[in-house]
Amino acid sequence: MIFRNFGLKLLSVAIGFFLWVVAQGSADTERGFDIPVVIHGLSTDLVVTEKSADVVNVRMLGTRAALRKVRDDLEYPVEVGGAKPGVADFEVDLTRFELPRGARVVSRSPSRIELTFERRATRAVRVRPDVEGAPAEGFRVALVDVEPPRVKISGARSQVLRLSEVVTETIDVTGATEPVEREVRVSPGAGHVWAEDRGQVKVRVGIEIDPEVQARLEAEAQAEAEAAAEAEAAGRGEQGETSSDG
Repeated sequence: MIFRNFGLKLLSVAIGFFLWVVAQGSADTERGFDIPVVIHGLSTDLVVTEKSADVVNVRMLGTRAALRKVRDDLEYPVEVGGAKPGVADFEVDLTRFELPRGARVVSRSPSRIELTFERRATRAVRVRPDVEGAPAEGFRVALVDVEPPRVKISGARSQVLRLSEVVTETIDVTGATEPVEREVRVSPGAGHVWAEDRGQVKVRVGIEIDPEVQARLEAEAQAEAEAAAEAEAAGRGEQGETSSDG
C-alpha cells in the first residue's frame, strides 16, 4: 500500500516543499538595523563634543529575500557644513536610502539627532614620562629624559586649555641594570583632545649603581687589593730569609 502511486506521492511532497519555500520567501517580515551616524562637512575649526546618538535603529518590513539584500555597510550621514559653536538639532530623514525592491522603512529611532559643537584649539604642553617599577637590587634610576619635552595637542578649546601636560605610556624598569629606552605614545586622557604628529616621543631612563653600593664595592675591592699586597710582601720576606740561611 505504501508504494502504490509512489511517484504521485513523491511529486506531491516535492510540490508542497516548493510552495513552502516560495511562501517563506514572499511573506513579509520585520527586521531591525543599527546604522552608524557619520558626521560630514565638519569645519576644521570646530569639534563635536556631544552626540545624542551613535546609531539610528531602523525597522524595515519586507520579504526575507528583500531584507537579505539590504547593505550591511549603510551609514547615516549628518551634514554639518556651516555649523557654529553651540547645540544643533538634525531630523533623521531616511528617504535618502535606496532600499531593495520589496523592503520599506516602518520606524526609526531616534527621530532627531542633537550635536554640540565647540571651537577647536591647539597648544604645546609638557610631556611627563610614566616610569613604573624598581631596578635590580643595588641599582637606581639616575635620570629620565624625554624627547621632545613638549608636544602639540588639539581638541575642544575648553578641554585643551585645562591641560598643562600629557602622560606617556608606561615604561617598566623592573629589574633593570642598564639604561632603558622606549618610543611611546602620549595620552591627553579622556575627552575630545588628541596629540598632533602621531603623539610619539622617545623616553630614556638612566640606570646606575646606587652610590652606597658603589662605595661599599670600592671599599671591598681596596681591602682585597691591600690584603693581596700584604700577602705578596710577606711571601717575598720569607723567600729572603730562606736565601740568607742557605
